[in-house]
Parts: sequence; C-alpha cells; structure tokens
Amino acid sequence: MVRVSVFSKNDIKRLIIKAGLIIIIFYMVLKIYDYSKIHLVEKQITTEQCIAYLTEEVSAMSASFPDKIFDVSSKEILEGELRMSVREEKKNTVSEEIDEVIVEENLEKEPVEEVSTSVKTEVVKSKYKDNYNFEIDGVKIKNESSYNLNEINLNCDIKVDNKNVIIFHTHTCESYTPTEKNNYESSGNFRSTDLNYSVAHVGDVLDQNLTTYGFKVKHDKTYHDYPSYTGSYGRSLTTVSNILTKSEKADIIIDLHRDAIGDDTYAPKVKIGDEYAAQIMFVIGTDGSGLEHPNWQHNLEFAIKVQKKANEMYPGLFKAILVRNARYNQHLGADATIMEFGATGNTLEECEVSAKYLAKVLDEVTK
Repeated sequence: MVRVSVFSKNDIKRLIIKAGLIIIIFYMVLKIYDYSKIHLVEKQITTEQCIAYLTEEVSAMSASFPDKIFDVSSKEILEGELRMSVREEKKNTVSEEIDEVIVEENLEKEPVEEVSTSVKTEVVKSKYKDNYNFEIDGVKIKNESSYNLNEINLNCDIKVDNKNVIIFHTHTCESYTPTEKNNYESSGNFRSTDLNYSVAHVGDVLDQNLTTYGFKVKHDKTYHDYPSYTGSYGRSLTTVSNILTKSEKADIIIDLHRDAIGDDTYAPKVKIGDEYAAQIMFVIGTDGSGLEHPNWQHNLEFAIKVQKKANEMYPGLFKAILVRNARYNQHLGADATIMEFGATGNTLEECEVSAKYLAKVLDEVTK
C-alpha cells in the first residue's frame, strides 16, 4: 500500500509562516551575537538594551512586507530576509569601487542652474492612499510611534540657519525601475552595487544642487548594505560617527533612502511644471524602542518646517511624515532625518528632479 500525503492551501500557508518565523529568529540570534561581541567587551548590557538595538534593524525590515502575510510567497519571505546576502568573492570589487568614490568626492562640484519657484504643481494619482492620523500647520503625519503627538508641544518655526550637511545611505544599493537612459542589471529587489544607478546617485544630484545654493556638503557613499544587508544601521552609525569625530561640522544629516515597498507599480510622483518628480517622505525616529534619543522631537520639528515650506513652494513634493519607534541613528544630530526618494516604481530621472527641487526648499528654509 502506498501512502499519499495531501497538502491543502492552509497547510502550505502555515509552512510558509513557520519558515519565515524560523528565519527571523535566526536573524535575531545573529544580531544579538554581533551586538554582544562589540559591546560586552566595554560594558555590561541589559536584555532590554539588546532588544532595543535589534529594533533598529527589525523595524526597517518590517516596511518591506505587505500587510497580509498570506499574500507573500515563500520565495519572497526568503528574499525579504536575505535579499542582500551575496557571495563573499565580490568583496574585492566593492573595495575598488569605494576607492573610486573617494577620488570622485575630491573633484570640484560644478554649479547647476537654480530652479523656478513659480511653477504649477500637481500630484499624480496613485492606487496607494497617503494615509495620516495627525496634522499640524498643514503638514500631515502618519504617527506609528508610541507617543501621542497631541500631547507634545511641537514648534513649527524652529530656526535653521546653518548650511552644513552630511548625506549618507544606510541602504546604499537601493535603486529604481530601469529606463532606457538609466538601464542597469538589478540585484535582488531593485538593488545595484553600481553607484551610478542607486540612491547614491540621487545623493550626488542633491549634493550638487545644495552646493550651488552655498551649502557645505559631505556626501558619503560607503556601502552599508553590501555584501550583507543585515547590520546596515550599525555600519552607517559607525560611518557618520567617524565623520563627526573628524570635526566635520554638520547641522543637517540626511540618510537618503528609497521607499522599501516592493511593488514596482508603486511610483508616487508629482508634476512640477513640465517635469515629473518622485515624492519624498521623511521618516523620523523616536526613543520608543528604548534607545536613548533626546533630540527626536527637534528632528521632527525640522522635518515639519521643511515640509511646510515645500507645501508652499511645490505642493505634493512630500508625502506624509512617518514617525516610528526605532531610532534610525537620528540621535547623531538635531536636524537628522531619513528622506525616502520615491519607490521601486519610480525612475532615477524622477528622483533627480526631486533632488533639485528639495535643494531649493532647503535653501529657502535656511535663509
């Protein structure tokens, strides 16, 4: 007699969920080991501190998954956890590319043409609604933190009069939908180690435009998510801390990303004049994870001030601000933020347009 096992859809779904949970648990064990290896030598840490540290990475990962886990295949779960785990043999190539970046940053930046402040702006309709649950001075906020923003006295008119900027990328390899002009070979979920096609290029355009307006910019293009995606925030923390230690004065610190939503039909954009620009979103961290972050409120006030000005100049350039419990290394500065330029469905050209208009907004904010 031959025994035949029949699996129903529910059985398969349960297996997928179990596989995902096993991967996540394994990931967290590795993170605890990495963290303890670095910090236990220096001082005793509590379980709560260790868990808070893990929140940095886990919170960042959570945005990559749809709301319904049953819509995710087993392959997508594996890619979500291991999307940037590539072969070690490529490390040498990365070192060479980083050396080239250092040389490039020493080149003189040519000024670019200033953009107009009197152009018509129109948000392009999307199947995704820009949800929010708090609003102040016309600035919409999606609050996912443990704080009640109604109970916090937010100052929407803080003074921002310094023009020293650090731009870096925790997820340096995030890239966009290829086009005829910017065609590249995608690695995993819209990622590339070629800095000409990733968010690093958007940082270059923002750097160039800010320099035209008199900003002093330090743009760091170190790979933090390659060859391993795991631990990206820990590595970018080291990078920015080292920059600040070397007496690099910075008032505005921008961690420039792309939205993590993996749906390539999602392309939030706004039409400014005759150009299409990818929408930008501030992501602001708090101390809700348990990690020390005394200046998170000021970071949020900075984002509100910038977005309020953008709403006056180019309505729709920004999506609702996202406030979350994770710290995202934003304790390093008083005007430190994540800025997500577009999503996977946007093009690099659209993000270039966003960068030049954002630079003009920041110029107006700091006047």
